[in-house]
Amino acid sequence: MTLLVSLTVVGCAGSQSSTTTSRQPNVVFVLTDDQRWDAISISGHAGPLETPNIDRLGHEGVYFPNAFATTALCSPSRASILTGQYAHAHGVTDNFTEFPADTATWPLVLQQHGYETAYVGKYHMGENNDEPRPGFDYFATHRGQGQYFDTEWRINGGERAVIPGYYTTIVTDLADRWIRGRSAERPWAIMVGHKAPHSFYFPEEKYKDRFSDVQIPYPASAFMLDDKPDWYRDRLPTWHGIYGPLFDYRKQFPDRTPAGVTAFEEMVRSYWRTILSVDDSVGRLYHTLEEIGQLDNTVFIFTSDHGILNGEHGMIDKRTAHEESIRTPLVVRYPGLTAPNAPRVVDRMVLTTDFAPSIVDIAGIEPVAGFKHGRSWKSLAQGQAAADWRTSYVYLYNYERQFPYTPNVRALRQDRYKYIRYPNHTPEHKSELYDLQDDPNELVNLIDEPRQRARVAEMHGELDRELKALGAWPDVMPLDEGIGQELPDAAIR
Repeated sequence: MTLLVSLTVVGCAGSQSSTTTSRQPNVVFVLTDDQRWDAISISGHAGPLETPNIDRLGHEGVYFPNAFATTALCSPSRASILTGQYAHAHGVTDNFTEFPADTATWPLVLQQHGYETAYVGKYHMGENNDEPRPGFDYFATHRGQGQYFDTEWRINGGERAVIPGYYTTIVTDLADRWIRGRSAERPWAIMVGHKAPHSFYFPEEKYKDRFSDVQIPYPASAFMLDDKPDWYRDRLPTWHGIYGPLFDYRKQFPDRTPAGVTAFEEMVRSYWRTILSVDDSVGRLYHTLEEIGQLDNTVFIFTSDHGILNGEHGMIDKRTAHEESIRTPLVVRYPGLTAPNAPRVVDRMVLTTDFAPSIVDIAGIEPVAGFKHGRSWKSLAQGQAAADWRTSYVYLYNYERQFPYTPNVRALRQDRYKYIRYPNHTPEHKSELYDLQDDPNELVNLIDEPRQRARVAEMHGELDRELKALGAWPDVMPLDEGIGQELPDAAIR
C-alpha cells in the first residue's frame, strides 16, 4: 500500500488533487522554540519586549490569546502540530524519537493536493537525522539543535556545509529565497523553524546590549512554595531550577544569594534579545509577500511549540503544566479569515493539535481522518459562533531519565480551573488545583481546601474520562525515578 492510499481522507480521498487552483491560499508557518505566550507585545504582558512585526499579523488578522501545547516539549509538540494528534498517538513522546514516516501530516496532505512544500530550519525530530522528510519538496535543516552562529546545514539531503552567520538571519534568507522562486500558478506552503528563543541564548550582535538597564528580579512565585509538591523545592538547585547554572549564565552553583539574581537577569534579557531577531525575520517575510503580490493570498501563521518558565515557581525550562510552560503565542493573518482592517481576537481555547485540521480546512481540502485529536478553528477565526467548542483540555508529559527534574504530569486545564496530578509518583508529590480567574499566576494551591473537594473529585474524573476518549487509557508512562541533581549530558543540553 502506498502512503498516498493509506492517508484516508474523509469523504473522497485524494479527489481534489487534480482540481487544485491558484485561488487556494499559500501558507507561511513560522514556528519558534520555547517562546512564551506573553513574549509578544500584542499580549499586553511582554514588559519591555516589543515585537511590532509579529503584532502586525494579529492587528491585521486574528490573535488567539488562549493557545496551548498538549505536551510542552519540543519534539512531541512539533509532531502534534504536524499530525493533529497527541504524543501517545503519533509516538514521539520525547526529544529522541524519530517522527514516524508513514504518518499523515498537513504538509503531506497539501503536497498531495497540488501544493509545493518546504521546510527550512530546526526540525528536531530525530536528534541526528538531517535527511529529507516525507511531505516536503524542499528540505533544509541540520542535525540536533543547531547553533546560533555558523550552523552546519544540509539541503535536500546533499552535502553538509556550514553557512556562516546568525541562525535567524540564515533561516530567513533560505525561506525568502524559496518563496521568491515560486510560481503564482501553483499554491505553496513553507514551515520556517527557528532555533530562537531556545537556550543557550546568544543574541545577534546588534541586540547584544538591549535591555541592559532593565532590572529583572526573581518572580514572586519562586518563593511561594510551601503549599506546592516537594519536587518544586528539590529542583531549585538543579539544571532546571533558579539556583542552578541557568544555561551557563551562572558559573558557580547552586547560588541562593541575593547577588545570584544578576545571572538570572542576563539570562532573561538574552532570551528577549533573540526574539527581537525573530521579529525582524517576520517583518522580512511579510515584506517579501508584499513585493511578490502574495500577501493577501497567504495564510501567515506565527506560533511556538510551547512556552518556558523564566523563574516562575523557582523553575527554568518547560515540561510542567504551568501557564508559562503550556501557553503559546498565536497570531494568524489571512483576509480569508478576517479583513486586515477588521482584526479579531478569539478567546476560545485552541491547541497544537488544531493546526493540521485548520490549515487543511482553510485550503479547502476535506477533513483528514488521521488528524483525530484536533479541530479546525477556521470558523472561529471568521467570527462564527461555536457553542460546542472545548472548554477544557488534557495536558500530558512523561518523565525523562535524561532530564530527571520533572515528574510525570497529567493535567486538566479548564477555562477557569486547572487540576494537576503526578501519576506513579512518590507520596510527597501531592496534586494541585488553581483558580486561574482569581489567581492567574498560580500562586495558591487549593488542593487541600475542604470546600474544593467536590471540584477536585469532579476534575479527577473528567481527566480520566478524557484520557480514555483520547485513546490514552490505560495510561502508560515511564517510572518516575525522582528529581535528579546531576547535570544532563552535555551533548543533549
